[in-house]
Amino acid sequence: SKNNEGLGRSEETLKPKLKPLHWDKVRATSDRAMVWDQIKASSFQLNEEMIETLFMVNNSNLATKDNARKPILAAVNQENCVLDPKKSQNIAILLRALNVTIDEVCEALMEGNSDTLGIELLESLLKMAPTKEEEHKLKEFNDESPFKLGPAEKFLKAVLDIPFAFERVDALLYIANFDSEIEYLKGSFETLQAACGELRNSRMFLKLLEAVLKTGNRMNVGTNRGDAHAFKLDTLLKLVDVKGTDGKTTLLHFVVQEIIRVEGSHLSGANQIPKAEKIQQSDFQDDVELRKLGLLVVSGLSGELTNVKKAAAMDSDVLSIDVAKLATGISKIREVVKLNEGIALKDNSCKFSESMNEFLKKAEEEIVRIQAQDRVALSMVKEITGYFHGNSAQEEAHPFRIFMVVRDFLSILDQVCKEVAKVNERTIYSSARPLQNPPPPSIFPGLNVRRHYSSSDDETPS
Repeated sequence: SKNNEGLGRSEETLKPKLKPLHWDKVRATSDRAMVWDQIKASSFQLNEEMIETLFMVNNSNLATKDNARKPILAAVNQENCVLDPKKSQNIAILLRALNVTIDEVCEALMEGNSDTLGIELLESLLKMAPTKEEEHKLKEFNDESPFKLGPAEKFLKAVLDIPFAFERVDALLYIANFDSEIEYLKGSFETLQAACGELRNSRMFLKLLEAVLKTGNRMNVGTNRGDAHAFKLDTLLKLVDVKGTDGKTTLLHFVVQEIIRVEGSHLSGANQIPKAEKIQQSDFQDDVELRKLGLLVVSGLSGELTNVKKAAAMDSDVLSIDVAKLATGISKIREVVKLNEGIALKDNSCKFSESMNEFLKKAEEEIVRIQAQDRVALSMVKEITGYFHGNSAQEEAHPFRIFMVVRDFLSILDQVCKEVAKVNERTIYSSARPLQNPPPPSIFPGLNVRRHYSSSDDETPS
């Protein structure tokens, strides 16, 4: 008995040291039955090689104590771990998550069926692609070897048995993404065309430009900036930088107040108020109602130019690259078909070629259409930029800059409309109270008095 115990201890000291598992031990007792009593010594054989490979402590002293075992361990690691351990583990986790069998993947790759695999699985397969060295090791591995492959290595070896497997994966991923890419590009080009139409046809945007031009010319009288016939849309962003003597009212506030008065009068004329009712209204109430109506029209401009705001978020270079990728992707499909035709004819390889050729016919037509849409949309963008900026449109570094400027202006305009609405409400409230004390000066003094100044007059409102 003592000899056996001594032998057991000597074997334990020869074993490599592993990382500790911290737990609280339970003492065995003779007065009660326990679950541990049912455990048989031979019921579970621990895989010593595997546990040592995974959990061995990296100890420099180990080399001197275990010279006999080291060469064997090195050989095991070299033979068994074809893939990098981390890569092998990641692939194994992916396979469990995707819940797919080796046979299903191989059959879909042989027949060229992207629907069976789906985008997520195809993307995962591309990430699993082995290096040339790993591929060589996996192909050289034979079933007679005393070492067994792990789940990741076993899966990749089966996939690599398929001719040009990862070229097939790349082609099928292109096919799986094709329809969504086409829809995205179509939608983008339609948005650009719609944005150009919105800018060209917006009556309110034109009114704003007219008001800014006349106001700007009035302010620039007597300078070399006066008598302008047009301005770059970037000017719209500078209107809030020009402030009045009160330090609050900006040039854009002024322009909006002028426009809402004109627009309100226009709407009032279209919806004629009965004379009897109109007589009962004071001039002030009439003016307030007109401005309310006009403000609704001006503040609605942002809603009119929704596609302009969408177009502002696009990047012309990204769109061009996406169109080019679609065109070059087709060449990959043709290469795979050519490779497939070079191998011995089998039922599966015939199905693959049929599937690829059927897709090619449809895809080539779609790409021609999307390239034409690309040209039309970009041509319209250049045209609308020139429509506002004339020859200076050629100086634009960013083709979609016009949309970005208008989007930023609309954001400022929305804020100014809210501020104008509050100012007008305060004016109504102060006018409705009994005048015990003189009212505080309004941000817009002309609102209370029916004095209308043309923005092209020689005199500025006092």
